[in-house]
Amino acid sequence: MKIVYAGTPDVAVPPLRFLAETEGVEVVAVLTREDAPLGRKRVLTPSPVAAAAQELGIPVVKASRWSEDVAQQLASFGAQAAAVVAYGALLPQTALDLLPLGWVNLHFSALPAWRGAAPVQRALMAGEQTIHANTFLLEAGLDTGPVFEQDSTEVRADDTADSILERLAYEVGGAMLLRTFERLAAGEPGTVQTEDDSVSYAAKMSIEDGKLDFAEPAQAIVARYRGVTSEPGAWCTYRENRFKIGELAPVDPALAAELALAPGVVTLHAKKVFVGTGAVDGAPGAVQLLRVQPASKKMMAAADWARGTGKDLAEGAVVLV
Repeated sequence: MKIVYAGTPDVAVPPLRFLAETEGVEVVAVLTREDAPLGRKRVLTPSPVAAAAQELGIPVVKASRWSEDVAQQLASFGAQAAAVVAYGALLPQTALDLLPLGWVNLHFSALPAWRGAAPVQRALMAGEQTIHANTFLLEAGLDTGPVFEQDSTEVRADDTADSILERLAYEVGGAMLLRTFERLAAGEPGTVQTEDDSVSYAAKMSIEDGKLDFAEPAQAIVARYRGVTSEPGAWCTYRENRFKIGELAPVDPALAAELALAPGVVTLHAKKVFVGTGAVDGAPGAVQLLRVQPASKKMMAAADWARGTGKDLAEGAVVLV
């Protein structure tokens, strides 16, 4: 089967490589967003998918929005279907009608839950412990098409949105797309999604989503941290400046009770940095800070930062809000 592959970021690279190396599948072209300025010097840089396609010798069409020119280019490759993995641009009905078997989207949720741009991030922020992946056939509605394949992974103690997306992309994404193409070629229909209380939406992430509120329980803080790492990133404020949280970890309730920290108060205990969180049923909570970035500084070990606060830390005057 000849297919087009549409994708842009790092997470879309593993399924591309899988399909490109699969017997019976020919990736005839890659559709990806246009080069973007990166770094302090804002150098125009190809997307990770564009770079992978070039390495694999696959023709690349770069477009950040659909156009007649893009349609003509893709039509010339004679593809029967397309895979879509985080392409990052809307495809109009004219695009969906271009290929005989349609466009198959790899989406990281259990549809119809978490339709939209940030399903893994929003599911983690909601405290979900199992994160899913689906393939479905694109149609005009937002992630409403018939579902073909589903898989999942459990949330591990050190997981973030980045690690879960990477795991799903590497371990199951490409195989799910392949099985879906095989089912489409055989004329199998997918499962029509329900339109009931199970529908939820995963809005695009914003910087404000990364704001940690240490008045909340530790479980909620860890869930938000997981969902916003690495983008848009977790943060709070310290002395009225933005204070980035590069890495944090949950704390055993017994240790949290021993520390008995008020929400936001930081302490150095056994060479580790802890910050108090909101109480649950009267029991104080805490999370451990591992890597932080104060304003105008580089990311550093939290213990190095804490020791630098000196007397304020000893007096319990280092407070994150």
